[in-house]
Amino acid sequence: MINGSKVSDHPIRWAMVGGGKGSQIGYIHRSAALRDNIFQLVAGAFDIDPERGMAFGAELGVMLERCYPDYKAMFAAEAQREDGIEAVSIATPNGMHYEVCKAALEAGLHVVCEKPLCFTSQQAEELVRLAKAKKRVVGVTYGYSGHQMIQQARQMIQHGDLGEIRVVNMSFAFGGYNIKIEDTVPAAKWRFDPSKAGPSFALGDVGTHPLFLLEAMIPDMKIDKLMCTKRAFVEGRQLEDNAFVIMDLKGSTSVQAGAQVYCWASSVNCGARHYHKIRVVGSKASIEWDDERPNQMSYEIEGEPVRILERGAGYLYGASRVEDRIGGGHAEGLFEAWANLYRRFAVAMSGADTSTYKDFWYPDVEAGAQGVKWIEKCVESADNGAVWVHFD
Repeated sequence: MINGSKVSDHPIRWAMVGGGKGSQIGYIHRSAALRDNIFQLVAGAFDIDPERGMAFGAELGVMLERCYPDYKAMFAAEAQREDGIEAVSIATPNGMHYEVCKAALEAGLHVVCEKPLCFTSQQAEELVRLAKAKKRVVGVTYGYSGHQMIQQARQMIQHGDLGEIRVVNMSFAFGGYNIKIEDTVPAAKWRFDPSKAGPSFALGDVGTHPLFLLEAMIPDMKIDKLMCTKRAFVEGRQLEDNAFVIMDLKGSTSVQAGAQVYCWASSVNCGARHYHKIRVVGSKASIEWDDERPNQMSYEIEGEPVRILERGAGYLYGASRVEDRIGGGHAEGLFEAWANLYRRFAVAMSGADTSTYKDFWYPDVEAGAQGVKWIEKCVESADNGAVWVHFD
């Protein structure tokens, strides 16, 4: 159980780029990082508007002299301080992720980056090489993977409870952009601009979430080939608001050769709040998890009653209960899931003992690169008439 004990001898001195007052995700980054007193927010370049960003930093309690007009000024100034920052979170529109992440690594900083990590596989490979050369951690905020039942699913698959994996059905198909919301909501406008969002909206913004859940549940999963179709249903959008992807998997210890995956990524699923689900079907049993009911997971064996597994219960695998923050029966949500990830990032950054986790992992720079490659391959398939393309 997590009880708030410290990870290292001092909180990691931490800054943010982006995540300002109008940000959709800035607050959850701060809440997660500060939850266990393992990070300390000491600096920031919070907004593209320097005055607005500096004013917001002051509201957060950051010293005015450490509220910077942009990330370049921050990295340069902090490098001159004995108490300078050690890590930075990037919570900007997608178009800045690569340049800020690269600059942070070059400055010797650990990084937590929003997804997608960057726009191209070439950029992603450069970040992977740079992170390894600098011996710095890059964590990617696939926040739903911090839910404890994802760890339980991983353990069940590793222990053979499902048998060989044959079929996966997954979706993240919400309805909130069913109308042209970007005309009235500034925070949504950049998401359909290829210069700021990259080559995809639905696939990159929501499709990569269930993709990483699948990778977390089945770490030896390898994609053989995929086929994608995508389109924009709302008139005037430059990027897709709906996409379907079919994938064939390579055989592995956990996966039957030729296993198939179906993914629906959408922002026009009218009436749906999230519809973010993943169902993994094996030769012995199936499991299903829904992010709107994250504390439960169904476990279904052919010919037997459906079991509903509950977070924190004693019958779960031990590695699935390491991140309990309160006893079973109490609901935990997305803020706790993000806090679990930020704690893992901190453990990796500080080189702390990982033995209590039993199975330590987090969405790292290579996971981020995998998501970028997946988006590229999906776009390639769709743009060529929904043809099959090999992943490698």
